[in-house]
Amino acid sequence: MSTPSINQTSDAINEILQIERGHVEAFNIPDLDKVLSYFAENINGFSSTHNNRYKGREALRKTFEYYLQKSKRIYYEIQDIEVQMLKGGEAAIATFYWKTAPLEGTEENIITGRGTHVLERQNGQWRIVHEHFSRAH
Repeated sequence: MSTPSINQTSDAINEILQIERGHVEAFNIPDLDKVLSYFAENINGFSSTHNNRYKGREALRKTFEYYLQKSKRIYYEIQDIEVQMLKGGEAAIATFYWKTAPLEGTEENIITGRGTHVLERQNGQWRIVHEHFSRAH
């Protein structure tokens, strides 16, 4: 496997940053179908709302719906994203800090935490294959 060039790595990081921004924007609309399009069919991960591992897009949808039951629209943002390229440029880890709250909520309703996405290039497209969210203490 060849080592990716600096330009290829930079391009991949920019694509991943667009995915991270895109899923946040779609969630804030909310457009769950668009949000889920950034994730692999076989996504698995850990939510900050449940202890059990979820598996698959439909299970992830239920995690998102949990937040949307609190409010028709949710404010969600991620900050300080760092991307680390892996596996000859075919995989990456994105780490970030997140914040979410119901739009009609008060400051007391804001939840913050840390997140990790593992991404893999599948059929020429970056997809999130694993995520791990945890609340800040």
